[in-house]
Amino acid sequence: MNEIISNETRDIILDVAEKLIYKSGIAATGMDLLVKTAGVSRKSIYRYFANKDDLIVAALKRRDERWMRWFSTEVDKALNPRARLLNLFTVLRGWFDSEGFRGCAFINTSGETGDPSDPVRQVAKLHKQKLLDYVTRLCVEQGAEDPDALARQLLILIDGAITVALVMGDPRAADNARAMVDTLLIEKKSENAPR
Repeated sequence: MNEIISNETRDIILDVAEKLIYKSGIAATGMDLLVKTAGVSRKSIYRYFANKDDLIVAALKRRDERWMRWFSTEVDKALNPRARLLNLFTVLRGWFDSEGFRGCAFINTSGETGDPSDPVRQVAKLHKQKLLDYVTRLCVEQGAEDPDALARQLLILIDGAITVALVMGDPRAADNARAMVDTLLIEKKSENAPR
């Protein structure tokens, strides 16, 4: 029973940390705010995490797993490989339109750390690599001539759309990126057509 309570407490701490970091950033998320918002003691937090940095890294890793599972599940609902590539941006548009959208947690937190070897930056890098790997898989399914190159281009469009949607307050950034991908796929198809 104590293990269940312990896991619940740990999950509450991680949930609160993730929400606060996503809403206000790392610097604005102090231990006092975490304690107050989670309704746990400081001692409880330190029982599970050695320090604030460990807590932030754990919360970001958890977000990565959940976000990637959600994103890939939604994108994979499209019926064919080309539609899945376009659906990347349809799914993003839905996210951009959702209440509380504040951009990419991994781009945001990376912007708060200057050192590329910082554990927060390493989690962000791992997240982007997982996203790139997923998009590469979609490009392979599409039969792209150079799936790695196409996936890197799509990753730039994904992150660009996320950033524009946040900074400009314009969820149509996903629609614009989707239109670019549609054009790109049409051009690639015509380049590969027999002559």
